[in-house]
Amino acid sequence: MIPTTPPSDSSEANPSRRSVLAALAATAAVLVLAACDTMDPALQPVTDAGPPAPEVTLASGDKLKVTVFGEDSLTGEYTVDVNGNLSMPLAGTVQAAGLTKVELERRLAAKLSGGYLKNPRVTVEVTTFRPFYILGEVEKPGEYPYRPGLNIMSAIAVAGGNTYRASRSKVYIQRNGAGSFQEVPFGPGIQVYPGDIVKVPERYF
Repeated sequence: MIPTTPPSDSSEANPSRRSVLAALAATAAVLVLAACDTMDPALQPVTDAGPPAPEVTLASGDKLKVTVFGEDSLTGEYTVDVNGNLSMPLAGTVQAAGLTKVELERRLAAKLSGGYLKNPRVTVEVTTFRPFYILGEVEKPGEYPYRPGLNIMSAIAVAGGNTYRASRSKVYIQRNGAGSFQEVPFGPGIQVYPGDIVKVPERYF
C-alpha cells in the first residue's frame, strides 16, 4: 500500500503568505491616508463653512420700507439721505447710516414711543441697496445693483468676466466710505458690499 499524506492546512503551511498580505493591507491604508492629507483642499469635502458674513449696515442711498403695525399713515417707502438720515412723521430725523436693520427698527420704535404711540411694532426692509462699482480689466466696467452674498468672483461675472489681460491673483477693493484701495487675493472668499469699488488690475506677462 502506498502511504498517503493528509492534506495540510494552507493557513498553517503558508505563514509567510499571511504576513505578506497583512503588510500589503497596512501599506494600502497608509497610502490612502497620505492621499487625503495631500489632496487639493478645493477637492476635499467642506466640513466648516466658516463664520457667517457680517450683516450689511445702512448708508446714504439705501431705500427702505418701514412698516409700523396698525399705523398706515406712518408705513411707507423711505430713502436714507446724503447725510445718512431718515426722515419720518412723528419720529422726525433719525440717523440711519451705520446701523443694521434691527438697530434702526429699535431706534425708530424708541422715537415713536416717546409720547406718540404705545409699544409701537416697527419693521425695516431694504428694498434697494446702494450699488457697487467695478473698474479695470473686466468686459463691462460700471455701476451694478448690489445683491446679498456678492463676492469678488460673482461681481466680476456680473461685469461680463475678466479680460485676457486681467490679473488672476489679486484685485483692489475700496470699501464704502474708505479713502483708499486695499489689495486682496482673487477668490470667492472676499465679499463685496454696497457702495464698494472693485478694481481688477492688469497682469504682468
